[in-house]
Amino acid sequence: MAQSSSSFEPEAPATVTEHPSAKSSAVELEYSDKTAIQHFDVAAKPDIEELVVTENDVPEEIPPPPPGGYKLYKRRWAGLFALFALDAVVSIGTQWFGPIGVNVSEQLGYTTLQVNWLGNISSCAYLVVAFLIPIISRRWGISCTAYTGALLLLLSAWIRYAGTARSLSPGGSYALVLIGQFLGGLSQPFFQVISPKYSELWFDVETRTTATMVIALANPIGAAVGALIAPVYTDTRHGILILSIISTSVVPLALLIFDKPPTPPTFSGSKPSPGLRELLKALMGREVQESAHMSGRERIDFGILVWIFATLSAATEGFSRTSAHWLIPYGYTGSQAGLFTSVLLLAGIAAALITSPLLDRVLTNHIAATMRVLCPIVGALWLSLIWAVKADNAPALFAIFALIGACAVSLIPIAVELGVELTRNPAGSSAILRFVANLFSIIFVQSMGALIAPVTAKPPKNMHQAIIFNGAWTFASSFLVLFLRGRQARRERDVAMARVGAAGEDGEDSAQTESLCTHDMGLIVYAC
Repeated sequence: MAQSSSSFEPEAPATVTEHPSAKSSAVELEYSDKTAIQHFDVAAKPDIEELVVTENDVPEEIPPPPPGGYKLYKRRWAGLFALFALDAVVSIGTQWFGPIGVNVSEQLGYTTLQVNWLGNISSCAYLVVAFLIPIISRRWGISCTAYTGALLLLLSAWIRYAGTARSLSPGGSYALVLIGQFLGGLSQPFFQVISPKYSELWFDVETRTTATMVIALANPIGAAVGALIAPVYTDTRHGILILSIISTSVVPLALLIFDKPPTPPTFSGSKPSPGLRELLKALMGREVQESAHMSGRERIDFGILVWIFATLSAATEGFSRTSAHWLIPYGYTGSQAGLFTSVLLLAGIAAALITSPLLDRVLTNHIAATMRVLCPIVGALWLSLIWAVKADNAPALFAIFALIGACAVSLIPIAVELGVELTRNPAGSSAILRFVANLFSIIFVQSMGALIAPVTAKPPKNMHQAIIFNGAWTFASSFLVLFLRGRQARRERDVAMARVGAAGEDGEDSAQTESLCTHDMGLIVYAC
């Protein structure tokens, strides 16, 4: 397709950098990580099938920045803390029975398969409502979505505890505990799926990844806390009562979650996200509205991202839920199994706290490159457990699980954020990522349960074959990341819009402002 002589060509870097970085009256727009701005100037020109922008083609529907500039509000931190606390407590409950599976079987009379399903049922519940969350949040807002999740959390806590009554038969007890776990699984997507949308609505480009990271880490933090607390209570019934009290105490925090600020923090935060149906149509390459359009490269990238995210999440979840069955046959205790899980998750949390701010401010345009480095390392570490899980090898296991956590858990917020960058649809992309991850978790846990060795094996009922399955699948899948390009179109658009607004507010002369605005508005449309 030949370009006409009037086709828009981005100006050379020297022309753009003549304009000093500016400050909004409400938000400090210091792009000290000038790589973000330079990225626009040196970005590759669109492929032949991509949009060609001319000066007269800039759509009229792209709005100017709001009067006074984009703004940030302190109340955003209260909502962030509420989402974090609610999701963390849900995770404590859904992961509660993994490290104490043997004790639960002995005290409540459940079989090993029934104990495994106390974890699986949460993933099944997630599948039921994951795709409803984008629709609910779009129609009734983030606040109502969070209130619904909090109500389900409260119900799950006390139905689960009701199932521990000593007057109940093992079958009746199991039915109530299973219902409680199911309701807990229903509540979790109400917090997880809306988290990237909350970040987009309330945080700017320099803190958005960190905000997504904080909420995304609630799940592993809750699992780590559960792995540490659950084995402390030798009486399983008393432990579940404590869990119910903790769950009840965090429910009022949902009142701190507001729908959106009076003035948005970024251009993306000012626009409503396309619906889930539009996203699914875009992923299938069908015709959609301009804001929901995805190029062929973006669809491929999102498919790779979904597979890798689901695999790494399932590997971690599978180990967390069956850690006791992995390790007890080799002479480790239930407390040690919980400690291994906690080391994995806590190391990942520490690494994510370091990497997310770096990705926000330093490695701004290198999210995909970070994934290309870390994913193969994680795959190799899971594979190494085939030989490392054996008797009297605790130091090596601690080291391996710490490294897995540092690499794998820190990838969770990176993947969620990159999914939004590829689709420009926070709730929809998060729903797809989480749905497939929970589906893979069910597959992993069920497959590993079916691979338990017989009592005649050495050691009896070991899970060596399950560890081979986990390691081989993860190792093979991790190399798909090498084909990931991961262009951050949403960020490019937001930074360009912020520069347009800053240029106008600083009162630059009309010729300079028109030149900068034409340049950046072209980038905005290209990013769309």
